[in-house]
Amino acid sequence: MIGQGQVVKVGIADMNTAKAPDTIRTSGLGSCVGVVLYDERSQIAGLVHVMLPDSSLGRTETINIAKFADTGIPAMIEQLKLEGVQPFRLRAKIAGGAQMFQFSSGKDTMRIGPRNVEAVKEYLKKFSIPIVAEDTGGSSGRTIEFNPMTKLLNIRTVNQGVRDI
Repeated sequence: MIGQGQVVKVGIADMNTAKAPDTIRTSGLGSCVGVVLYDERSQIAGLVHVMLPDSSLGRTETINIAKFADTGIPAMIEQLKLEGVQPFRLRAKIAGGAQMFQFSSGKDTMRIGPRNVEAVKEYLKKFSIPIVAEDTGGSSGRTIEFNPMTKLLNIRTVNQGVRDI
């Protein structure tokens, strides 16, 4: 009988890794994007909870690397390499990037969710990591949980139920 693993929790603007049978979860994905990087062979996965597209948007001297797409994704790749994952075998699943508030101004700075999704896709492409599945956009928050053993990303969307991708 296979033992049930633990749930590794990832906070907002945070990142962590999990190895099967553990799963990895983050909640509070509104305009934020959850980026799951995983290696099918080793059953190891990393999750970055990206809040903003670019670290140049940071307002403090010391930056939280997990907070931004341009720093969080490379940092997660490095962390997975330390755990023995070959970067060329990495695959990605992404979720989040909702437009949580409707603004009449149409200012680009208010499109945080869509800009986060664009930035995440840009950096994954830069590292030649294919996106296997995504659940992005909309206007509802999400909680996601990835299982490195089954490679399924479970997505619970506010007022819309649960699905796996």
